[in-house]
Amino acid sequence: MAAGLSYKFKAQCLIFTVILGLSFFSTLAELQRFEHPTNADGSLNFLVVGDWGRKGAYNQSKVAHQMGRVGEKLNINFIISTGDNFYEDGLTGIEDTAFEESFSKLYTAKSLQKQWYNVLGNHDYRGDVVAQLSPILKMIDSRWLCLRSFILNADFVEFFFVDTTPFVDNYFNDPKDHVYDWRGVLPRTDYIRNLVKDVDSALKESTAKWKIVVGHHTIRSIGHHGDTQELVDQLLPILEANNVDLYVNGHDHCLEHISSTVSPIQFLTSGGGSKAWRGDIHMGQDGVKFYYDGQGFVSAEVTETHAKIVFYDISGKVLHKWSASKQGSSAAM
Repeated sequence: MAAGLSYKFKAQCLIFTVILGLSFFSTLAELQRFEHPTNADGSLNFLVVGDWGRKGAYNQSKVAHQMGRVGEKLNINFIISTGDNFYEDGLTGIEDTAFEESFSKLYTAKSLQKQWYNVLGNHDYRGDVVAQLSPILKMIDSRWLCLRSFILNADFVEFFFVDTTPFVDNYFNDPKDHVYDWRGVLPRTDYIRNLVKDVDSALKESTAKWKIVVGHHTIRSIGHHGDTQELVDQLLPILEANNVDLYVNGHDHCLEHISSTVSPIQFLTSGGGSKAWRGDIHMGQDGVKFYYDGQGFVSAEVTETHAKIVFYDISGKVLHKWSASKQGSSAAM
């Protein structure tokens, strides 16, 4: 975006910021809901990418190119971002050129000109969170939609986007010289309690055939960060109790598939949107189906009765496939 904003645009920014501020500082409201139509043939196709915003560096541009190719082949409906949208420290404000340099000017393929549904990662919280959540960004690029937590209904599939960063104790107790923007989160205990309650209630009320939960942080992982214990303790029991099918995350800069040994949940990590951590693997968990310590992304094809998940590297090579049906069968290939 140009460095200088017009007077009219600045006035619009101010109005939106005031409206946005009125809603940001309440943790008591129910999760906002959005609707996205499925295809005429009864299918829903989408891509998942995470940990990407580096102005094209660390193979971000190569991942974006392959996303465009796969997106065209599958005729995708939308894209999901699992957070850490802008490195290293989020956005500095709504005028930060990183928004265009890491997003608008990178994901230029025709197939990627669809709605992007985004959650925040811990690196996003190190910047101006209000800016990244602001509807002003949607005025700059209409594809952008980012909220803390929200619900997306797509007929037989329902997505529950969860703001996982406030769960992590270290960001509050041991920030390691990082400054986090906790506006809208404090008091933290109230925020987490209300969020957990809202997610539990929404999952219980859902009649969707497929329930998919999206967050930035891992629940199960053999990557650099490993399991996020706060989510294991506070969020995982809710997912298991409400028959969630997939938990999709980023945070670990890899591609990963782990099956739960006590519930139907599949844990999918798509955090390979740019910088990856080669060789940073900690084996020893049960249920590991696939791990790749490089860059890439994930595609999903879902119908009312079947789901197919595919992992790709930066050359478009298929690394791993998993499929499931609501008749009770599943297979990894």
